[in-house]
Amino acid sequence: MTAHVAMIGCGEAGLAFAGAPGRCGSVTAFDIQTDDPARRDAKLAEYRGAGVTAAMTVAEALAGAGVVLSLVTADQALNAAQSAAPRISPGALYLDLNSVAPATKRAAAAVIDTAGGRYVDVAVMAPVHPKRLGVPLLVSGAHAAAAVDALRAIGFTSLKLIAGDTGAAASVKMIRSVVIKGVEALTAECMIAAARAGVVAEVLAALGEDWATRADYNLDRMMVHGLRRAAEMDEVAATLEGLGVVPSMTRATAKRQRELGALGLGHVAGLDAKLEALAA
Repeated sequence: MTAHVAMIGCGEAGLAFAGAPGRCGSVTAFDIQTDDPARRDAKLAEYRGAGVTAAMTVAEALAGAGVVLSLVTADQALNAAQSAAPRISPGALYLDLNSVAPATKRAAAAVIDTAGGRYVDVAVMAPVHPKRLGVPLLVSGAHAAAAVDALRAIGFTSLKLIAGDTGAAASVKMIRSVVIKGVEALTAECMIAAARAGVVAEVLAALGEDWATRADYNLDRMMVHGLRRAAEMDEVAATLEGLGVVPSMTRATAKRQRELGALGLGHVAGLDAKLEALAA
C-alpha cells in the first residue's frame, strides 16, 4: 500500500518527510511552484536532494498511489482535495495534514470520499524540524486506523488515534494554536516595544531566564512563516466561530503574524539582529 506515496504540495514539510532517514517507499510530488519558471529549477533540485520524483500535474503524482499526503497552505487545502478527487485511485488513503478548521476538513472529506478515496484527518502537532518523521501526528476519522498503519509503514513514528469523526484531530490542532501562535504574536509586540524603549535586557530578565531563547525562536517562526501561520489562524478563527466563541484574540494574532511575514525578512540570526530589523 505504501510502495508509492504521492504528495500534493512539497514545501518544508514534504521535503522534511521525504528526505528523512528511514523513509520507506517511493515518493512522487506535485507542487505549484514547479509551474513557476523562476522557481522550477530550484524546486526540482530540492526534489532530487530528498529523493522525490517530480510530477508536472496532480494526475501524474497520484497515478497508482495508495497513499496521498496533502501538504499545501491552509488556504489551498480544499482546492487540493477538489483537484485530487477525480484523479485518486479507488480506495487510496488521502491524508490531509493541513492546518485547517474541522469544517474545512469535513468539506474536503466529502469530496474525496465521494470520488472513491478514503479521507483521513491528520494534525501535525509540532514543527517538522528537527523531528521529521518523528513529529507528533494526531489522526482521526473513519479510516484513521488504516492511516496509522500506512503512516507507520512510510516511517512515521509518533502517531496517536483521536476518537471521533473527521475534524476531531483538527479541533485539537486549531484550538491549541490559539495559545501557541498567540504567544508568538505577543512576543513580537513585547520585544519590538522593548527594543524601541531600549529596555530589552531588562524586560527579558523580568520575564525569566529562558525568555531570550524563547523570544528568538518565536520571532523566527513569525518572520519566516508568518504568512502561512496567519492563514492557519484564519482557520482557527473559523473553528472558534463554529463553536460560538468570538475569536477576538485569534484575529489579532492573525494580523500580527501576517504583518511580520509580509516584511519578507526571512531568517535573521540572533535576537538582537531580529529586533534591529523589526524595530526599525
